[in-house]
Amino acid sequence: MSTTSPASIGRLIRDARKQRGLTQAELAGLLNTSQGAIGRIELGNQNLSLDTINRIAEALESPLIVPSTERGALNFRIQGQTQLAGSIETRSSKNAAVGLLCATLLNRGRTILRGIAHIEEVARLSEVLTSIGVKLEWSPEGRDLTIERPAELNLDGLDADAARRTRSVLMFLGPLSHEYDHFLLPYAGGCALGARTIEPHLQALRHFGVDVLATEGSYHCTVDHDRPSNRHIVLTERGDTVTENALMAAALAPGTTVIRNASPNYMVQDVCFFLQQCGVEIEGIGTTTLTIHGVESIDKEICYCISEDPIESMSLITAAIVTGSELTITRCPVEFLEIEFSVLGESMGLSFDQTDEYTSHNGRTRLVDVTIHPSSMHAPQDKIHPMPFPGLNIDNLPLFALIAACADGQTMIHDWVYETRTVHLLSLSQLGASVQLLDPHRLVVNGPTTWHGREMVSPPALRPAVCLLLAMMAADTPSVLRDVYMINRGYEDLPRRLNALGANIEPFRD
Repeated sequence: MSTTSPASIGRLIRDARKQRGLTQAELAGLLNTSQGAIGRIELGNQNLSLDTINRIAEALESPLIVPSTERGALNFRIQGQTQLAGSIETRSSKNAAVGLLCATLLNRGRTILRGIAHIEEVARLSEVLTSIGVKLEWSPEGRDLTIERPAELNLDGLDADAARRTRSVLMFLGPLSHEYDHFLLPYAGGCALGARTIEPHLQALRHFGVDVLATEGSYHCTVDHDRPSNRHIVLTERGDTVTENALMAAALAPGTTVIRNASPNYMVQDVCFFLQQCGVEIEGIGTTTLTIHGVESIDKEICYCISEDPIESMSLITAAIVTGSELTITRCPVEFLEIEFSVLGESMGLSFDQTDEYTSHNGRTRLVDVTIHPSSMHAPQDKIHPMPFPGLNIDNLPLFALIAACADGQTMIHDWVYETRTVHLLSLSQLGASVQLLDPHRLVVNGPTTWHGREMVSPPALRPAVCLLLAMMAADTPSVLRDVYMINRGYEDLPRRLNALGANIEPFRD
């Protein structure tokens, strides 16, 4: 994709606006235009003249268009010795957002996703959807996204560059299998976490007549629409995206589909709740057995509120722990954090309070507000390891490596899922942590740690990159974290939000 495409210019404008601390409405006022126009520009849905670009650049005090050879990666300059205070709200779920964006392809009516995050992963999928003819429009305040698909998708126009930068494009397989006898999808990208086979997806989709051959950088998909009316699927991997793909394939497959060993995780539940609004009957939500009664078609006006992100909640909790701060994190989806709270409190000595439960805007997800108190923490007696829900979330495990470096004693972190993510966590040693890699899956962390600032390059994995950022906030001297694209994949406007609590993080480009 060209670096001067409307979508790329829109992202530059959005980043520059946020760096200046302006809302869309405030920028609209400076330009004497509407907030809706700014939303369309930032999404890349409006072609801009050079004069308009220059006017926006002048208002933002930022050169938006520079030669690609001169435009460096986005970096963060972090002042250390951070003390956070106040309250911060958990934003909506990244992983739910991308699954729901894929699921909107099932609906021939208009879909509104409320509270969707402005993150790079959403931007990549938005670029892919726009390239195949889907109309996307942000609300004036920039929090809701309206999606309207055409009668016929233009798969020949698919933005392969954007698709290859996100693993989420795999979840197009289920929806597209209802419309085509043959189609191609580019290889999926995402975080560098080791070998990640798509075989579980292929095994599940074969029950719906989908055969996939991976050659020449693409998935070549062939669909046999003569399939049985009842399907019994046992997933060989209790994966989130494979369960979502099977759900989306089952939604428009008349008859009954039973999925065993299904993931009951938060993003899967969001897709289930959305499909229920679409008229698909689903039993067993929140369990490992899902029964889906498919329908012939979906053509409805749907408005769905995305649930809150438990990984963001845990990231903010970690920010409070590593900086020794008292901080309140609101709207934490407690159902998906109960094991984490138990490990932190009962096994490691963290002092925290939580409110009574209340319900998310989707009417289903249980929330609490949590206040973290500065604590003298100690290493747990047992190793810390992830498990499928309701166990400790695999995406929260890197955060526990950082927390372990703040606790007194030795902690073993066992990441049995990914081959290389523990390797990325070795970077914490460059900031002062005592970290020893036993093998590609096991890490020993000795704490407590006196953090030291330095200049580093962000690792190619989202959660380890955030761990470095949070550790740098606690360092005794300033730090620079370079090439932070991975952080922006999963966190919306994180520097500004942390700065509002007392941090000093300056985004800049070379």
